[in-house]
Order: sequence, then structure tokens, then C-alpha cells
Amino acid sequence: MPHHARVLTVSDRSAAGLREDRGGPLAVSLLREAGFACDDAVVVPDGADSVETALRALVAAGPGLIVTTGGTGIAPTDRTPEGTARVLDREIPGIAEELRRRGLADTPMAVISRGLAGIADPGALIVNLPGSTRAVASGIAVIAELAPHVLDQLSGGDHA
Repeated sequence: MPHHARVLTVSDRSAAGLREDRGGPLAVSLLREAGFACDDAVVVPDGADSVETALRALVAAGPGLIVTTGGTGIAPTDRTPEGTARVLDREIPGIAEELRRRGLADTPMAVISRGLAGIADPGALIVNLPGSTRAVASGIAVIAELAPHVLDQLSGGDHA
């Protein structure tokens, strides 16, 4: 049985219909290719409150992987990490560090991503990715390697 994944795009312009969401659909496609059952992306405006509300709803829908795209930078409206921090029970800093490390192969700007990764009880792995399609593609590659093991652990699996 495949693990479940959900994707949350954080973008004022995409939420308002002013710009097509490209990162969210790419993440969904790559997660499906990696064997996850994944619905279409949900789009919300920037801001810690909107991110927190959306993440709490996704966590309540059941255990699994939740990937966000967008809002991890340093612009005044980039507040995805702040909203995510309100939902996480335990951070997994190594995932966020690896995402930034691998992102450096594409751009030196990867180091200014403030994305978080961690666990929201009772069993969701939440990972923030930047909104660019390059960052989504390289980030999903990392997540696809790690998430099945993390989700197995959260459901009581043995340390393999």
C-alpha cells in the first residue's frame, strides 16, 4: 500500500489566480512517480496564519507526507517556516540541511531558504521546499529517498 502525500503551494499570486502554480503540480507528479498516492496541490496565500491553518487541516486528514512549496525565502511575505513551526511537534533539521546542501548544485541562493522539516503528531512528515521548479525537483528527490523510512518509523516500524 503506498504512502499518502499532500502538496501545499504557498503563493499570493497563485492563490489570486494571477500566476499559474507550477511548483505544486510538479511536486505532485514527482511524488506520484515515486510511488506516493497524492491528490492535486492545494494553493493558499502567503502568510504564517494561512500556512498554519492549511497544514493543520492536512495533518487532520491523516498520516503521511506533506510537502509545501513557496514562501521559504526572505521576502516580507515569506512566512511558510513560521506557519510550519506552529504545527511541528519535532523538527528534523537534517532534512532541511540536506535540501539546502543539494540545492547548492543548482544555485548559491539555496542557502537563503529557511525551510523546515519535521513531524506533526500523530504521524505527518512536513517538509518545506522553495517555490522554484528547480528546487521542487531536487527537493522531491531527497524527500522520496527519506520519507518512506520516516513514515514507517512513525507508524511503529522497526529501525531498518
